[in-house]
Amino acid sequence: MSPVARCLAAVAAAAALAGPAAAQTYANRPEVREFVTVMVDRHGFGQRELEQLFAGARYLDSVVTLMTPLPGAVRSWPTYRDNFVNPRRVEAGVQFWRRYARTLDRAAAAYGVPPEIVVAIIGVETEYGRNTGAFRVLDALTTLAFDYPRRAEFFRGELEQFLLFARESRSDATSFRGSYAGAIGIPQFMPGSIRRYAVDFDGDGRRDLRASAADAIGSVANFLQAHGWAAGEPVAVPAEVEGERWRLLVDGGVEPIYRAGELREHDVRFAEEVDDDTACVLIELESPDAPAYLVAFRNFYSLTRYNRSSFYAAAVLELAAALKSGYTTP
Repeated sequence: MSPVARCLAAVAAAAALAGPAAAQTYANRPEVREFVTVMVDRHGFGQRELEQLFAGARYLDSVVTLMTPLPGAVRSWPTYRDNFVNPRRVEAGVQFWRRYARTLDRAAAAYGVPPEIVVAIIGVETEYGRNTGAFRVLDALTTLAFDYPRRAEFFRGELEQFLLFARESRSDATSFRGSYAGAIGIPQFMPGSIRRYAVDFDGDGRRDLRASAADAIGSVANFLQAHGWAAGEPVAVPAEVEGERWRLLVDGGVEPIYRAGELREHDVRFAEEVDDDTACVLIELESPDAPAYLVAFRNFYSLTRYNRSSFYAAAVLELAAALKSGYTTP
């Protein structure tokens, strides 16, 4: 299902759902009062300030629906790929690259991440800043922190980080708009990632991922470097498999825990120039028809720290290749 169709389905489903928080404000719920007490004791927030903030927070059925995996959904790499690697996104990405070429070159020099990788991530995330999300971040994170048990602990941590970031940036917490998961700005950073990895790359004294393309570019490159990106090293190479022995090495993981020689011993065929001692992993990109295979290295793993999906990292890699092919130095 495409992202647009999924969003429409979520809106339709939301009308039929009755959220557990609908009958009372968040400020009156015991677990929220406990969270407020922690924020007051740990970080010095004003209790009345937070109580008023959560009294205005809204439960969003659509957020829970969008976060919940669709039952019986079939993973399809070609369908996923076509959502992001298409002429429209390539053309817009080349234009973005030309517009910010100097900034991208500066980020490459500072962090070792090639321009096409940074542009591709921003392209996949928000189509170069065009679609940064319309959900109020306070509502999305509060909903997920207190009404999405499957990942409540993670989102309570992100809600904590969001409130800290809003205070540090002297911004109204109700003013932020983002994705249904609470990701913010041109590169769709979660609040914790903003506080850890966002950089002021345009030199104006602020880390502004909502309006500054330069800050977004520098922050994406900084994030990847911090998560192990190695300048000049490959990301992944196409592979072919024979027989059945390769199945012993493909388990859905993305960490490069094998050596290239081990993969070759299990009938995985890929570029001969990859040294047998190179750390890697076999990636299967599922499809109802014929799956595709990659031998992925540590830079591929770094991409999955941005979004923990092999489909995501492979789409970024393919979009980056298309952007590089279409880009000419201005």
